[in-house]
Amino acid sequence: MSHDIFAQLRDRAIAALQAILPELPADAYARVTMEPPREASHGDMSTNAALVIGKAAKMAPPKLAAQLAEALAALPEVVEAAPAGPGFVNLRLREDFLRAQLPVVLREREAFGQGDAKPGRVNVEYVSANPTGPMHVGHCRGAVVGDALAALLAKAGHDVTREYYINDAGAQVQALGWAAYWRYLEALPVAAHGLWAEGASPEERKAAVEAAYGTTLQYGGEYLVPVGVELAAKHGAALFPPDAEKLALVRGVTVREMMVEIREDLAALGVKHDIFVSEAELIAAGKLEEAETLLDSQGLIYRGTLEPPKGKLPDDWEPREQTLFRSKDFGDDTDRALRKSDGTGTYFANDIANHLHKIERGFGALVHVWGADHGGYVKRMQAAVAALSQRRVSLDVVLAQIVHVVKDGQPVRMSKRAGSYITLRDLIDEVGRDAVRFTMLTRKSDAQMEFDLDLVIQQSRDNPVFYVQYAHARCRSVLRSAGDPSLESLAEAPLDALTDPAELALIRRMATWPRVVEAAAAAREPHRIAFFLNDLASDFHLLWNKGKDDTTLRFIQADAPAATQARLALVAATAAVVRSGLGVMGVTPVEEMR
Repeated sequence: MSHDIFAQLRDRAIAALQAILPELPADAYARVTMEPPREASHGDMSTNAALVIGKAAKMAPPKLAAQLAEALAALPEVVEAAPAGPGFVNLRLREDFLRAQLPVVLREREAFGQGDAKPGRVNVEYVSANPTGPMHVGHCRGAVVGDALAALLAKAGHDVTREYYINDAGAQVQALGWAAYWRYLEALPVAAHGLWAEGASPEERKAAVEAAYGTTLQYGGEYLVPVGVELAAKHGAALFPPDAEKLALVRGVTVREMMVEIREDLAALGVKHDIFVSEAELIAAGKLEEAETLLDSQGLIYRGTLEPPKGKLPDDWEPREQTLFRSKDFGDDTDRALRKSDGTGTYFANDIANHLHKIERGFGALVHVWGADHGGYVKRMQAAVAALSQRRVSLDVVLAQIVHVVKDGQPVRMSKRAGSYITLRDLIDEVGRDAVRFTMLTRKSDAQMEFDLDLVIQQSRDNPVFYVQYAHARCRSVLRSAGDPSLESLAEAPLDALTDPAELALIRRMATWPRVVEAAAAAREPHRIAFFLNDLASDFHLLWNKGKDDTTLRFIQADAPAATQARLALVAATAAVVRSGLGVMGVTPVEEMR
C-alpha cells in the first residue's frame, strides 16, 4: 500500500465534495489535485478541487471552497483548512499526524515511496547506441536517464522491461565492417595481400584499402585493432580478397565484439537491460513486411510523392514516387516514406518493425530515451505506434541533450583510443560511477549540461553529489555513535519531543517522497529525484547546524533519553529516504566521507 499522504488527503477532499455534491459523476473529480503550496506560509497542502469542479457543480468556486474547507477542517489529520484565491483550499496538518509518518518510513525503510502495482506493462528503451565503437560521453546521459527512469517507473508501481535496440543494420554497420576489414588486413603479413609495401605508414595503409575497394574508412579508432587480430588469427588469409559473404562474416564478428565492449561499459556505469533486440534479426524475420501488411489492411499505405522539404527550392527537388504511410492521420506534420523509390526500406520503416515487435509482446506503454538531435523524429514514431496498435499503446519520448565535459574551465581532450571522442570509461575512471550517474540527473534531460570534472569531486555545498552523500554519511555517523539502534525499536519510540520547526520541516519533506515518485514517473522526469534529495539534504544539514548552536536540539543527549530516541528515529528515517532516492538514481550511499 502506498503511503502518499497527498493522495490520502486528495481522497478525503473528493469524499467531502461527493457528500456536498452527490449528483456529480465520479469523472468530474479527475483533475482534482492535492500538492504542496507554492508558499510554505500557506500551509502543508493545497487543493484545487473547488476551482476545477465549480463549473460542473454550477457553483462559484470561492463559495464551494468555503464549504470544502469547513469539511476538511473537521478531519483528524487537519488543524486548519482555509479557502484561498479563486477556489483553492490550503491545509495545515497536525504535528502528531506528521510525526506519525516516521514509523511508516522506519518500517518500510528503502521501500518507502513504493507505489501500488499499476496495470499494464511498460517498455523502456534506452542507450541503443550503434555498435560501431566504445560508448562515449554522448551516450552517457541517455544511458543514465533511461536507467533511472526505468527504476523510477518500477518504484511507482509499473511492471517495467528495460530494452536495448541494437542498430546492427544499415550504412553505418556496413562502414564498420570495412573498417574492421582494414584492421584485419593490417594483422596479416603484407605478402598475404600485397596492398601496400612493407613499412607503409598507417595513412598509406588506410589509403591503399580505400583505393582498392572504393570505400571510405569512417571509423579510425584503435578499438578495432583487436578485432582485426582476432579475425586474422582465426581465418588467416582466407578472408582475402573480400566478397559479400566474407564481409558479412566480418560485420557479424565486429558487431558481436563491439556489443561485448558496450555491455562492459554499461556494467561499469551500473546500467542494466533485461533484453537486447537486434534490428538485423527483426528485418530478417520479416517484421517490416508484417508491419506493412498490418498498415495496408487499414488503408494507411499508398504510392505517392512527398512535398519538397521546407527550405528547398523547386529546382532543387526531384519528386519520386515512394511507398508512403499516412502519418498525418495520426497527428504528424506530413506523410512519411516507408520504402525508397528503389524499393528498399527506410530507416523509419525499420523502426516501425521494432515498435510492432514491442506491441506484439504486450506492452501497453512505450518509453524511449533519444538524443536531442532526434527531436524531429518523435511525431512520426508516435503516429506509427498509434496506427500499429489502433491507438491502444502510447509512446513517450524523452530527449537527452549533449554533455560538454570540462576541466580547469577548458574542454577535455579527446580519447586517443577512440580517436575522436571521450569514452564513457574515461569519464568513469576520472570521477567514479556514482558521481557520473548523480551529476547526469541534476538537470532536466533536454537542458544543455556542462560536466565539470573539478566540481563533481569537490567537497562543497555547490556539488550536489557530495551534499547528498554527506547528509547520509552524517546520519550514519550519528547512528553509529548511538550504537546503531534497530529501526524496529526506533519505530516504537515516542516522538513528542520533535517540535522544533526544523525537525517538522524535515519530516514534511520526507512525507512528500511518495508523491515525488508518482509525479516524477508520470512526467518521465527522473531529475526530480535529484532535486528532492538535494532539498532533503538541505533540510537535514540545516537541522544539524542548528544543533551546534542550540544544545537542546542535538541528536544524542545523555540526560534526555526520550528526546534522543525521537531524534534518532528522525535521523534513521532521513537516511532511509536518502537511500530510497539514491536507489532510484542507481547511486550507492556512502557510510562516511573521506
